[in-house]
Amino acid sequence: MKRSGSADLPLHYGYVPQWLAERMAKLGLAVVETIVLDYGKDEVLRRLSDPFWFQSLGAVMGMDWHSSGITTSVMGALKRSVNPHSKELGIYICGGKGKYSKQTPDELLRISDRTGLDGNYLVKCSKLSAKVDNTAIQDGFQLYTHNFILSDTGKWTVVQQGMSDASSTARRYHWHSDGLTSFVDDPHTSIHGKNMGLILNMADKQAAPSRAGVMQIANEHPDKMIKEIGKLIMHSHHDVRAEDIDLKRLGSVLWLAHENKPEDFEELLLLKGLGPRTLQSLTLVSEVIHGTPSRFNDPARFSFAHGGKDGHPFPVPTKVYDETIGVLQTAIHKAKLGNGEKNEAIKRLTQIAQRAEHDFIPNANFDKVIEEERNNSWKYGGRTVFGKAQPPKQQQLKLF
Repeated sequence: MKRSGSADLPLHYGYVPQWLAERMAKLGLAVVETIVLDYGKDEVLRRLSDPFWFQSLGAVMGMDWHSSGITTSVMGALKRSVNPHSKELGIYICGGKGKYSKQTPDELLRISDRTGLDGNYLVKCSKLSAKVDNTAIQDGFQLYTHNFILSDTGKWTVVQQGMSDASSTARRYHWHSDGLTSFVDDPHTSIHGKNMGLILNMADKQAAPSRAGVMQIANEHPDKMIKEIGKLIMHSHHDVRAEDIDLKRLGSVLWLAHENKPEDFEELLLLKGLGPRTLQSLTLVSEVIHGTPSRFNDPARFSFAHGGKDGHPFPVPTKVYDETIGVLQTAIHKAKLGNGEKNEAIKRLTQIAQRAEHDFIPNANFDKVIEEERNNSWKYGGRTVFGKAQPPKQQQLKLF
């Protein structure tokens, strides 16, 4: 079995406000539709199986850039927005948090009836991926959310998360059906995370006699072992710091958006009329859609698209968020009608930003960038879970 990666995240409690949840669903659908149009439905599954890309997607959606809440909120938003278009996109999202995770088998069987896929096999894959991470590997994390994402080609990805009250952290596990060989007999190259002492590993090949009595799949043997597993460990601090970000990558995006007008670039003529702040967000969204895997090792950078619901690095600019969604939706609609120029222009945004990185030297003004975003947040409809952003108070001159 291919475990494609895992992520350790600070455990956050709270809720996603309705004004953000609605925007997350719209942006999530636009991202998925664009990937399907440009790269195919199975590429969506591969992206979701990458813990770094998944975290970057959550950050660009306006969620807390490093918290455990990204998992349930992103998957919840995608399930609400993608499933009504499943027949067209060829992608189905099952499961969820708590009681919804237990509905996964029934959902898979209903989908298999419509698509002709082997529902019983898919149910088995869902259950075994959960069993391995929750029971076979007892590392102190108890699963509480399980999402099974599949395409009508039969490929699938699992995104599930466990909680550890002892360490106040959550661990997200990613699985991908590509390279499937076995769910047991050393499916992991290693298990990463803080040392919790001795653990019970029923997926160890030395545990074969015990496995035979617990799960009747001991006769399955892998053809090859996994060579690498992606591992993401997020810091516990809530604020976004310079060390969390590749400043050269972020700096080139800010330079492109704010120091150069779109009309200066022949490639951006079709995006003329966008303000610099929306261009900044759209460039980061473009990278989530079109960037290569190596571009997502600093997920915090993508929080500079739409901020975060908790105010880090700055409040969510709802007006910018809505304009970004509108541009993407228009590009998708035109592409479906055979006019893909606007969609190609959005794709070129990330290419232009990457070219600018080659000789780019970032200034040491990271804190000033965040301060300016916060000061201007009220202009862009800035909001957090605590309320709407207000204009900076005028400082009165004091004589004494």
